[in-house]
Amino acid sequence: MPFAPPSRSLPALVAAAVALFALLTWQVATDGPLIGVDERVGRDLVERGWLAELFADLGGVAVAVPVLVVVAVGTAWWGRARGGARWWVPGAVAVAVMALVPVVVVPLKELIDRGGTAVTPGSGFYPSGHTATAAVGYGCAALLVLPWVRTARGRRVLVGGCVLLNLGVGAGLVRQGYHWPLDVVGSWCLAVVMLAAFTGLVSRSSRRTSAGTPSPRSGPS
Repeated sequence: MPFAPPSRSLPALVAAAVALFALLTWQVATDGPLIGVDERVGRDLVERGWLAELFADLGGVAVAVPVLVVVAVGTAWWGRARGGARWWVPGAVAVAVMALVPVVVVPLKELIDRGGTAVTPGSGFYPSGHTATAAVGYGCAALLVLPWVRTARGRRVLVGGCVLLNLGVGAGLVRQGYHWPLDVVGSWCLAVVMLAAFTGLVSRSSRRTSAGTPSPRSGPS
């Protein structure tokens, strides 16, 4: 089943994410007025517990990456079994986008060099790697499954569940004191851009395949 073309609202969403990320990065890099609010709120929200730790751990590479790989392989097999053209493309693109997360996040961490919380002192906390890993990994997994869900209600449940899972990961990281709130929000902004890139690449590939495949009625009669 081909991927649907990106929504017309997607460019506006990406632009908003880029603008917000630029604002947050500027505030973090220059120790702007938002940082005092962020750190005060972050300290007030810390309340360590097993549930917050569970959600925080779901942002780890050891969990999110295997989930994405299993979904990528499963949906590729499903597409191949149903005779889909270029059935391997969506899964391959999803894994490639996931591999870009550390390429993007790690240099930003080193460049901005934000200090950690009282629970996890140190530097290099903005943007949050766990948050970006979870958002891109589970987001790509949901987008891979989405075309195969037949009902609108099922698609809403899938997307809503993915959003709630990522909210849980972000909340867990803040509640456990592993990250400041803006570290999490900044990574969500990055994830929006990367998920939009995934959607655009796969949709473009699907359109090329459809355009190059003759219809049953074409050709000599």
